[in-house]
Amino acid sequence: MSRSTTHSSDRHGTPRTPHTPDPPDPPETSRAPDAQETPDAQDAQDTPHAPDTPDAPDTPGSDHEPDGSGARQGQGQDSRTAVTVFVALGANLVIALAKAVGGIFAGSPALLSEAAHSVADSLNEVFLLASLKRSRRAPDDRHPFGYGKERYFWALLAAVGIFVMGGCFSFFQGAEALSAGSSEDHSGYLVGLAVLGVALIAEGSSLVRALVQVRGHAREARRGMMAELRRGDDPTLRTVLAEDSTACLGVVFALLGMWLHMVTGQVVYEATASFLIGALLVYVAYRLARESRGRLIGEAIDPVQRRELRRFLEARPHIDTVTTLLTMRLGNDSTLVAARVDLVPGLDSEEVEEVLVRVKTAMAELWPHADQIFLDVTDASAKDRAKARADRQALEETVAAVEREDDGA
Repeated sequence: MSRSTTHSSDRHGTPRTPHTPDPPDPPETSRAPDAQETPDAQDAQDTPHAPDTPDAPDTPGSDHEPDGSGARQGQGQDSRTAVTVFVALGANLVIALAKAVGGIFAGSPALLSEAAHSVADSLNEVFLLASLKRSRRAPDDRHPFGYGKERYFWALLAAVGIFVMGGCFSFFQGAEALSAGSSEDHSGYLVGLAVLGVALIAEGSSLVRALVQVRGHAREARRGMMAELRRGDDPTLRTVLAEDSTACLGVVFALLGMWLHMVTGQVVYEATASFLIGALLVYVAYRLARESRGRLIGEAIDPVQRRELRRFLEARPHIDTVTTLLTMRLGNDSTLVAARVDLVPGLDSEEVEEVLVRVKTAMAELWPHADQIFLDVTDASAKDRAKARADRQALEETVAAVEREDDGA
C-alpha cells in the first residue's frame, strides 16, 4: 500500500515505525446493539492531529472512494517500470538476432541456447508491457475490484515462457551437442565469442537500469536491496530483473563453455554450459511462477503492514477489540482491508456510524492504496478476545522473524 509523502512511510503506505503501542486487553464488557457500517462513508480524519468534526456520511452500501493520490503515485512507478521494460526489450531483440546468427555460423549449442534465451526474454517483455496497460483498467460490473491482478497473470505467462522457450530449448541443445560429438572446426567461434562479449555489455546495461529502479524502491521503503527483492510489490520489475540477471549469468556460462571447447576440443564443456543455462532458466521460471501464483489466488499484504494496521485500529478510542483483520493484494496500488471490530459500550447507532466513518477516512488518508475498506461491527465474546490476543501475538512473532531476515540481508 502507499500513502502521502507528508508522513514517514514505506513505498506501500505503511509507517515504518509504529506510532501507537499495543493497547492492553480491555475487560470484557457489554455494549450497545450491533450496527452495520456504511462502507463508502467519508468523513473527517480520526487522528490525534485532526478535529473530531465529521461530515455527512455517504450513501450506505458503497466502498470508500480513494482520493487518487495512491493511483497517481502508482502511475509514476508504472512509467519508470515501462522505461525499464523497453530498455530490456530493445537490448534483447538486438542480442537475440546477433546470438542466432553467431550460433548458426559457429555451430555452437551454447550460443544457440543463449539465442533462445533472448527470444524468450523478448516475448516475455511484450507480455509485461501488456500487463502494465491492462492492469490500469477501471473497475466495472464484472470486475468490481479492478484489474490489478492482471499484472500477476502476465508475469505468470512470462515465467511459463522462460521455462518452455528458454529452459527446455537449452536442455535440447545440450543433449544434441553430446549426441553429435565434437567438431574440430572452430573457425566461427571467435565470432561467437565476440557476439557474447557484446551481449554481456548490453545485458549488463539493462540489468543496471533495473537495479537502479529497485534501489529507488528500496530507499522509498526504507529497507535494504535484498529485502526489497523479497518483499517488493511490482512483479513486472522483478521479472525484468530476474531475466537480466539470468541473461548475464547465462552469457558467462556460454563464454566459458565455448572457450573450453576451443581449448580442449571436448564438446562436453559446451554441452554442460547449455545444461547450466537451462537449469538456471527453469529455476528462475519456478520462482517467478510461485510468486505470481500466490498473488493470483489472494495473498495478504506484508506482515509489517498488517501489524501497523492492527495497531492503528486498536489505538482508536472507540474500538474495544479488533477480533479479525483480513487483507488481500488486489494489485500494485490496490488493497482490500476487512476488519471485525467490537466498539466500546454506550454508543447509539448514529454514533457508531460516525465512528466507523472517521476510522475509515483516517485509514484511507494514511494508506491511499487501501482503497477497499470494510469494517464490520460485532459483539466480541470471550473466545473472540482470546483469538484476537493469539492473532496479535502470532503477527508480532512473524514480524520479528521478517525483521531479523531483513537485518541479515
